[in-house]
Amino acid sequence: MTDKDIMNLHPQVFYPLWKRSPLFILTLISIFTYLIFSINYFNFSLNDLLNGFSKMKPILISMVTWNDFFTWNFNSILIGILQTLSMAFLGTIAASIVSIPLGLLASRQVVKISLPRFIIRRFLDFIRGVDILIWALIFVRAFGLGPLSGVLAIFVADTGTLSKLYSEAADNSDNKPIEGLVSSGATKISTLRFGLIPQVMPIFISQSLYFFESNSRSAVILGIVGAGGIGLQLSERMKAQYWDQAFFIILLILIMVAVIDRVSRALREKLINE
Repeated sequence: MTDKDIMNLHPQVFYPLWKRSPLFILTLISIFTYLIFSINYFNFSLNDLLNGFSKMKPILISMVTWNDFFTWNFNSILIGILQTLSMAFLGTIAASIVSIPLGLLASRQVVKISLPRFIIRRFLDFIRGVDILIWALIFVRAFGLGPLSGVLAIFVADTGTLSKLYSEAADNSDNKPIEGLVSSGATKISTLRFGLIPQVMPIFISQSLYFFESNSRSAVILGIVGAGGIGLQLSERMKAQYWDQAFFIILLILIMVAVIDRVSRALREKLINE
């Protein structure tokens, strides 16, 4: 069959996209209209941007002008970094442990009855739907300022997301080992232990490593709202307008995140390759 024959049989395939899908044109018009509305709503002006940049100039100069460097309180900065890493690590570890049973219970490979699975998934949707900053504000209000509020915020927020990812990993696992164990008369626990868990555990660990990497950045923001750590140290220095020390802390945060990202990526690649 030649190209001409195909064009005669299916001419609509060769139409321009706007002819094949009027919805595409409607979507473009809607996006353009909303873009115009957003620009008018926020009232962007060149004068405001120039005034903002002029106000930033002395701040930027203060950031790169380090005064009395050796008199800074490096002890509090070091403690803040260690607290931030501890928040990210403890929150991720706790969420990973709790998410394994929740994720398996939310998977159709484990729970065949739809009603309990539906209830668990909607519960996870609720947890995941509340942002980590909101959880941090709630726990700061309940437990006071400090790293405990940050750990709990990371734990709750990550539990919803990790459980969802774990359940999807279990749903997408290979059925053949599971069916082989079932046909040989294995119990439900044995089927999970030897048929499902070996398939999904490397994925679980890889996802947890990625979340630890992400949480090391989130923990900095949580510190700004009162959860302690290096974020609190950064916030205090910015309020006091110690811009040189604030910039130094930002550099340390960038180095910390880069190191964690490098190590986490290497571990994830090793797990995936194995």
